[in-house]
Amino acid sequence: MKQNMPISFIKFFLLFLIYMDIGCAGVWNSPHLASKSSEAVLFNPFSISPKHLDPVVSYSANEWEIISQIYEPPLQYNYLKRPYTLEPLTLKKMPDIRYYDRSGREVDSDSRNIAFSEYTLNIREDVRYQNHPAFVKTSEGELFYGALDEQSLLEVTSPADFSKQATRQLGAEDYAYAIKRMAVRQYHSPILDSMAEYIVGLKSFSEKITEIAKETKKTGEKLDLRQYSIEGVKVIDPYTLSIKLKGKYPQFLYWLSMNFFAPIPWEVDLFYQQKGLIQKNLTLNWYPVGTGPYMLVENNPNRQIRLMQNPNYHDDFFPALTPEEAEQSTLPKELLQEQGKKLPFIKEVVYSLEKESIPFWNKFLQGYYDASGVSSEAFDQAVKVSSSGDMGLSQSMKDRGISLASAIEPSVYYTAFNMVDPVVGGYSQSAKKLRQAISIAQREEEYISIFLNERGIAAQGPIPPGIFGYEEGEEGTNKVIFEWKNGKQIRKPIEVAKKLLAEAGYPNGISKKTGKQLTLYYDTTATGPDDRALLDWRRKQFAKLGIQLVIRASDYNRFQDKVRRGKAQIFSWGWNADYPDPENFLFLLYGGNASVKTNGAGINSSNYQNPKFDRLFEKMKTMENTPERLEIIRQMLKILQEDAPWVWGIHPKSLGLYHAWYHNVYPHAMAMNTLKYKRIDAQLRYQKQQEWNQPIFYPILLVLAGVVLIGYLLYRAYQNRQRAVIKGDQ
Repeated sequence: MKQNMPISFIKFFLLFLIYMDIGCAGVWNSPHLASKSSEAVLFNPFSISPKHLDPVVSYSANEWEIISQIYEPPLQYNYLKRPYTLEPLTLKKMPDIRYYDRSGREVDSDSRNIAFSEYTLNIREDVRYQNHPAFVKTSEGELFYGALDEQSLLEVTSPADFSKQATRQLGAEDYAYAIKRMAVRQYHSPILDSMAEYIVGLKSFSEKITEIAKETKKTGEKLDLRQYSIEGVKVIDPYTLSIKLKGKYPQFLYWLSMNFFAPIPWEVDLFYQQKGLIQKNLTLNWYPVGTGPYMLVENNPNRQIRLMQNPNYHDDFFPALTPEEAEQSTLPKELLQEQGKKLPFIKEVVYSLEKESIPFWNKFLQGYYDASGVSSEAFDQAVKVSSSGDMGLSQSMKDRGISLASAIEPSVYYTAFNMVDPVVGGYSQSAKKLRQAISIAQREEEYISIFLNERGIAAQGPIPPGIFGYEEGEEGTNKVIFEWKNGKQIRKPIEVAKKLLAEAGYPNGISKKTGKQLTLYYDTTATGPDDRALLDWRRKQFAKLGIQLVIRASDYNRFQDKVRRGKAQIFSWGWNADYPDPENFLFLLYGGNASVKTNGAGINSSNYQNPKFDRLFEKMKTMENTPERLEIIRQMLKILQEDAPWVWGIHPKSLGLYHAWYHNVYPHAMAMNTLKYKRIDAQLRYQKQQEWNQPIFYPILLVLAGVVLIGYLLYRAYQNRQRAVIKGDQ
């Protein structure tokens, strides 16, 4: 054994070299299965686990990112057209809309006597659900898996574990059933109260079905909604549904593109109500069932979530432009080349848990994720900002073939004044001038530069770019806060703000009435150490006017309660478009939605109420996008700019980075079901992963060589010593 020691070292060393040679042929450090890198698989991260995948409940972006690939509401947004345009998804055509007066007589769309609107949905007959055990029936038409016992569920961890699977066609009853589920209070649909104001009979049905749901829970029975009906929701035939609304509400078409109106088969609802499945967390919140291009096959929020292409997906094709539209289009050529091709292109989508931004960013640079946002930590490495504020890619990103896509989001983040507050609220000239002075002093452009790395633009009002009513240039400039000079919006100087403050009764921030410095209170949930710089910046904006700003920080529940009850004086909030219509932003300031007026239920958190603005809103909200509607919106914006219930804040800009192998990326602020349009060049990805992730073995080789050498020298020393001992014995 002693004489073989050096040979063992050499064998180990040679085996390691062989192992390295084999390893270099593949990608060593991929966080995903190596075989997936060379397939048409999209790799996405997630940091917050989705809690609600049930479409009647879900209302957060990270959840919709998943379920929008699975569920199909009646309508969708065209992927290519701007401004945002609705089109049929599971319908044969856009809904037929008819209007009626109170006597039931049909009237024109512009009639003043409209009492009801009726939407008729004609559903395609070629749409089928993904395979699922809920659809398996007995010869008598009963659910095959409708009465599962504990023994039959021992080995079940997901719907795929059931030996029998089936599908069926989508029908009008499925959409009606979804609206019935929306009405059940126990399911906590966030849009129930909004829809109850419009859908005829939904409010009374909700009250009735909620009580029935309470009783079935006590008895342990299943709640089968087929036997109940809503007055304004009628199944005309297996593929025709009618929905009747109160009055005229053109924005309802936008709601029909949302997951709340996605179909729910009765079989699936009853299947998931079984106690044994609920105990195993096998519910619609965990395993949704839809007709979309993808189906959920793995839901492990501690590791990964996987979607696979739905084998039953109906014919769907990449959107096509008319020859005239294509000729005038500025779309990238690769998008135009995809027109008419069958969808989806990607076979599988893998969402992997990434809790920390830096490790994820490094994996993106290694090619293990196909796209990435731009975090604050990675901004300087990824983006280069010119002196004029324009953004472009850094050279290191260009060298990797990465592309940058940016877009102003249909959102507004603002600082609100509580209009019922005795100091900052009210509609007197002095109150207006106080708010105007503070608004001028809040240099939102500076905020965007310091805290957002130029990712945003200063807002001129509540309506963001891309929404009808937003105007650029001098016409869209808030003349109370900005001046239009040399083709640019320039914030008015601080001297103008100080003059307004003096006219409001607070020269240099000192109250004429009390002789004391004006002190205002800012409520916030920003309590972390990273928020200190932002709050210090906020204080400085008020200090420029001689106003002391006191920060009142609390947890979100306390903060929300104060805002709803009208007890917060100044606070910051935001709104992201539910649908691309100005009504969806202007209703944030409609008096009928004032929070204190509606016992905290209203979304007008600043409690702004101006009778003239409200009259114009009521006229504007049901109009089509015409020059007349635009003129009314202009009048409304001027009223708001003069009253200044908000410091108008910012419209944020989103940035996305995409590897060269990720194709057909075209940012769409309203649509979430866009994965079916994307394409992956898996061969290029695999090639780049190998190129960018070659292991560096030289340090290890040097260490191993040193170990072998030291071992050999020790062995020689040991041999010499043994010889000396033997010689001495002789």
